[in-house]
Amino acid sequence: MIKDQTVVSLSYSLKNSEGEELGRADAAQPLSYLHGSGQIVPGLEQALEGLKVGDKKDITVSPKEGYGETISNLKMKVERKLFPPDADIQPGMQFRADIGSGKEHTFTVMTVEGDDINIDGNHPLSGQTLHFSVEVVEVREATKEELEHGHAHGPGGAHNH
Repeated sequence: MIKDQTVVSLSYSLKNSEGEELGRADAAQPLSYLHGSGQIVPGLEQALEGLKVGDKKDITVSPKEGYGETISNLKMKVERKLFPPDADIQPGMQFRADIGSGKEHTFTVMTVEGDDINIDGNHPLSGQTLHFSVEVVEVREATKEELEHGHAHGPGGAHNH
């Protein structure tokens, strides 16, 4: 049964409210995570609590319990000169920048208009209601090492650090 400190493997399909598929994992290559460690969006993690292997469930996750609401202050226009002179700035590329007090944040380049670059620091799925169709493929107790590291390791305990 899914509970804190178990490693859960799921097959899933993720769609937005328009029915467009945003992601998927099948049973042959499931998504595995350490339950209770915050590795998946809170609304999905809460809805999976108590499910067992073979259980299937459709789960709707609000923006608040998913990737958050869109924050308008994280959308901005910056000047090209703020980037390294040799950087090939293209829409879709991501970079990390200090947002004050030593904290770094990931931004995505949305458009390049001459010397103006429009960037967005919101998660690409922020503000969206998420629709998951999941099937629980495996549930097992986490190993001591997984608990120490705070995440699931692959088959046979393999992982890349």
